[in-house]
Amino acid sequence: MQLPNKLYSYNNSTLSLIPLVLDEIKNGPVEVKVLYERIKPSLKDSTDFISVMDCLDALRAADLNDEGGVFICL
Repeated sequence: MQLPNKLYSYNNSTLSLIPLVLDEIKNGPVEVKVLYERIKPSLKDSTDFISVMDCLDALRAADLNDEGGVFICL
């Protein structure tokens, strides 16, 4: 996970992707593959998606349901 510091600006950090993901899932669960495809243009690497999902899980802001859909927990 890349956090903002002297080397990485906020726009290049994992934190900048959090609002994008939360905006996509605010209206209901979205399948992981669909969510990835929707935010893929904003990613530099596929590992960025994993990092933002790990961050949201650690913050308990998003979770997966039994059908594989990502939903908001806030």
